[in-house]
Amino acid sequence: MKTNQKFVLSSLASCFILAGCGSDSGEEFTPIVDQCSNAGQVSRFYDYMQDDYLWNEDLPTNVNLANYSNVYDLLEDLVIPEDRYSFILTEEEYQSRFVDAEYAGLGFSSRITTDNRVFINYVYAESPAEVAGMKRSDEITHINGVSVQTLLEQNRYEEELGASDVGVSVEITWREQAGTSFTDVLTKDIVETNTVLAVDRFAVDGKDVGYYVLNSFINRTGEDLNSAYDQFAGVDELIIDVRYNGGGLTRFANQAATQSAGDNVIGEVFTKYLFNANNSDSNFIEQFQLYEGIEQLNLNRVYVLTTRASCSSSELIINALDPYVEVVVIGGPTCGKPVGQIPELLCDKRAFVVNFETVNALDEGRYFDGLAPNCAASDVLVGDWGSADDPMLQAAAYHMTFGQCEPVSTKGADSVQRSQSATTNAVRLESRPLTLPELWRQEH
Repeated sequence: MKTNQKFVLSSLASCFILAGCGSDSGEEFTPIVDQCSNAGQVSRFYDYMQDDYLWNEDLPTNVNLANYSNVYDLLEDLVIPEDRYSFILTEEEYQSRFVDAEYAGLGFSSRITTDNRVFINYVYAESPAEVAGMKRSDEITHINGVSVQTLLEQNRYEEELGASDVGVSVEITWREQAGTSFTDVLTKDIVETNTVLAVDRFAVDGKDVGYYVLNSFINRTGEDLNSAYDQFAGVDELIIDVRYNGGGLTRFANQAATQSAGDNVIGEVFTKYLFNANNSDSNFIEQFQLYEGIEQLNLNRVYVLTTRASCSSSELIINALDPYVEVVVIGGPTCGKPVGQIPELLCDKRAFVVNFETVNALDEGRYFDGLAPNCAASDVLVGDWGSADDPMLQAAAYHMTFGQCEPVSTKGADSVQRSQSATTNAVRLESRPLTLPELWRQEH
């Protein structure tokens, strides 16, 4: 493996490799003109797949490289059907989202329902959307005076939101859960993507509970985690909400897990990284450690909220902690990504191809169907983060109070109905596994 040219991510890869190599090492790849032609990139990428792809033994053998004009089409034809997660970014995209943690936009992520309604999943701090007062669970009804339904029917929704450039303005009308509507002109700016979207602390059955929403694992996540854990000193219970977290740098999954369980896990096996037969000498074990973390809670139980959109490093928190402390998973099955990528620099691109798998201290992994929840609960938009009407938080609170999941007769649809009765516009969301680029495309 050419590890001196690799920058380890998550879903993705380990901080151990990240610290020892990659573009920060000062040893940058110097492109040769022929190598960076379309044909040159196709040839180099095919060789890379044969050497490093986790399932390289299953690659097709009758590939005619002359039929491919770019690496994107080649990747699509090479990956095995079960691999939903390999992708390629431009170097500019990589630097913007993973390293600089910013993009030009309005600062919100939206979800389109099957009946052509658009709801806000989350809003980034200090973004144009937050400054205007938009928040999670609000419904966008009009853009530039045209109804969202009309725009979606005419396939003009993205176009009407305007180009992703600083200075572009768009008029948006949105309605909050209580029914009040607002209209404002928002101007796109550089949005800093804070990875902890919300932090709260509340009481459940006399217990002091800390709660935070962890949305991704990128370069700024270590600092964001510290800001969250600084507010949790003395809590009795902790809820980590990763319902939309598609993964990222594994060292921050380690940090989040270590800060929660502290002395119960520090120095123990966090995860084992296993590569294909060509690269088995690169297999290694990572221990629980704080990395950038400072505050540790030393809890012997952690609650984690999940959906099908909870991937990779989010799942790693659960699987890694499970041998040592009680992990109560609330929500739905996770996406099923017990594998990761070490990005490969390819001229002006980064290839995020699956090239290792992870298992915990008990050699448990390969959860390609996802990690099942201990207590099922629906993802329902009922208000902003931390709403007492959130069925997932209700399920966690019930378990904390009674030591078991809410009985079937009173949860599920009944729980959703109770939440809907408290609001005028609650919407049940259906999540599915998404690659990181797909997640980003929901952000504006």
